Amino acid sequence: MQAPGTRLSYFVEGMDCASCVARVEKMVGTLPGTGEVRTSFARQTLSLALDEAQTSRAALEKNLRSLGYGPTLLPQPGAPVAASDSSHTEHSHQTRQHADHVHGPADRGKPWYRTGQGQLVVGTGVLLALAWVLGLTVPQWAPWGFTAAALIGVWPLAKKAWASLRLGDPFSINLLVTLAAVGAVAIGEAAEGAVVVFLFAVGELLEGVAAGRARAGIESLAALTPKTALLVEPDAVREVPAADLQVGQTVQVGPGARVPADGTITAGHSSLDDSPVTGESVPVGKGPGDHVYAGSINTDGLLTVRVDRAAADNTIARIIHLVEEAEGSKAPTARFIDRFSRAYTPGVVAAAALTAALPPLLLGQPWFPWLYKGIALLLIGCPCALVLSVPAAITSGISAGTRRGLLIKGGAALEAIGSVRTIAFDKTGTLTQGRPQVTDLVPADPHDDPQELLRLAAAVETGSSHPLAQAITAEAQTRGLSVPVASEVRALPGQGVAAQVGGRAVQVTSPVFAAAQGPLSTEQQRLISTLEAEGRTVVVVLDGGHPRGLIALRDEPREDARDALAGLRRLGVRPLMLTGDNARTGQAVAADLGLDVQAELLPEDKLHVIEELRVQGGVAMVGDGINDAPALARADVGIAMGSGTDVALETADAALLRGQVQGVAELVQLSRDTLANVRQNVAFALGLKALFLVTTLLGYTNLWMAVLADTGATALVTANALRLLRWRPRSE
Repeated sequence: MQAPGTRLSYFVEGMDCASCVARVEKMVGTLPGTGEVRTSFARQTLSLALDEAQTSRAALEKNLRSLGYGPTLLPQPGAPVAASDSSHTEHSHQTRQHADHVHGPADRGKPWYRTGQGQLVVGTGVLLALAWVLGLTVPQWAPWGFTAAALIGVWPLAKKAWASLRLGDPFSINLLVTLAAVGAVAIGEAAEGAVVVFLFAVGELLEGVAAGRARAGIESLAALTPKTALLVEPDAVREVPAADLQVGQTVQVGPGARVPADGTITAGHSSLDDSPVTGESVPVGKGPGDHVYAGSINTDGLLTVRVDRAAADNTIARIIHLVEEAEGSKAPTARFIDRFSRAYTPGVVAAAALTAALPPLLLGQPWFPWLYKGIALLLIGCPCALVLSVPAAITSGISAGTRRGLLIKGGAALEAIGSVRTIAFDKTGTLTQGRPQVTDLVPADPHDDPQELLRLAAAVETGSSHPLAQAITAEAQTRGLSVPVASEVRALPGQGVAAQVGGRAVQVTSPVFAAAQGPLSTEQQRLISTLEAEGRTVVVVLDGGHPRGLIALRDEPREDARDALAGLRRLGVRPLMLTGDNARTGQAVAADLGLDVQAELLPEDKLHVIEELRVQGGVAMVGDGINDAPALARADVGIAMGSGTDVALETADAALLRGQVQGVAELVQLSRDTLANVRQNVAFALGLKALFLVTTLLGYTNLWMAVLADTGATALVTANALRLLRWRPRSE
């Protein structure tokens, strides 16, 4: 049920790390009247439903600012920019840019030293340097200089810690560092306290850099679509904003120019570089009737293109939207780390307090060394690197996949793909090219004209998007046949199509369904068996319930299908073909490709097979048609071919924008490499903490070295996660 209230979206300046997201989510969750809260550290956005009768918009924004974040309200689609204070008016132009995926507000695009976190790093660094210089010139003033540096530097963190405490998050990272810095000053170690504040600020800056690098690939997509287009009008060609193009208009794309909108070529031939959209490195030759993507580069010819999608709905916009929404689906590992960190931080505070107090109180030990060790434990226990370890890797993995035309809709899907044991494939348009061609026309009466058989079938199939239907109508068009108009057209799910043609009931259906309507002749049954054994698909044309003839079609396997399936088997994954086609055709294609097959399946039958496979272990489903959507949704992971229907693309958890089966094996590889990166990150984060915990308790490390347990781990986790941005399949 949708939460009541106004739907709001904010760009949140400074919310660029996983711990920041958790802090904001926790604060918003404590406010009455909030619901449907979604956050993204990659986009730095917060969206929610807000009942302003319970919590005002101004109160929400005040709480965000008290935590150290700058909220900027974003316009809702089709609505003017809302504003609740003067800062919104100031940023109105910028927020409109953000709505078009050009992230203008706040720190994006600035050098690091001009960002809010960068200025904190510079400020604390300058204070530390001044205190050090003061110690060299006037040594007796050095303690005061370091004390001032520590307290002034920790003040912004203390304000955030207090705000978090007041808003229901008593054990924030800022609180740990504040206690450590103030404690260091209290026991006479102000110099180390100042170093701690500076190194913590550096660590926070590194987290922001990691998020910025990970989202850079996604943001670069927004710049691919040209700002203007050449609109073809009856009397002239004029330049217009690409965002204003309407479906059905015609544009001209010259050599070297980018295509301004998703569309279909109506005139001209050229090679198009689709790599910015699909990751396909080789330009693809295209001509009239072929589809083109917004952002593709026209390499050599002059093209005329009919606009099929508005700017807000083109392929690039949809990719950006789906990738941005992907963060809403957290990986199970990320959810576990979130739960763990909520208990971990209070445990660190308790352990530090006990370390500082118990030895002096119970064993008569001196206070100073144990207070020092307790403060060090606070720093060692900061969970920054641990919280960052999973989302940094997941975000980098999703970005790396997008660059290669592998669109993954969330961390949960990315994690699940690598653990599946079986991958089920639809046949037509997935393992095959999806462009079947008519090979045989066999009238029931040898004296009948085969052309008449084709005319009747084409009349029934006109307007259908099914590959077999399009092959039949294309063949009729190629032969120049006059196709009659059909009425009362209705689909027979899993069986065929029926219609009225010239007052006669005509059906184009499967041999099994046709045999149920009336017996087929022995010769027809023999011929059907022969054609199906050769890998052809046979349909029967019924005229008034009686067989009028047979039409055979063949759809060749994709060129990369064999290698792709072999790659899956090398990864220990079992490929399986599920098809609604007849058993002989299915077995012929499966034997050619070398995989198991289950044939003659209706859409509900595919669901039952998927359920059985799920019991045996994880299963993914790969398909491209409307009839595949239920199975895609039911599988542990649904993967849609990029050339498939909108329904399949929206239902699936991942999509192969290049439309190549090889992408399935690449998805499995990427998932496993990303999970390996996550395990490495967790090991770095916990390993460094364990090492410094032992050395601190033994008295070998001091405070500023202890903070390196967190800052150093953050740097390692960041660098390791960013390696995924350069990911390539091992087969290349």
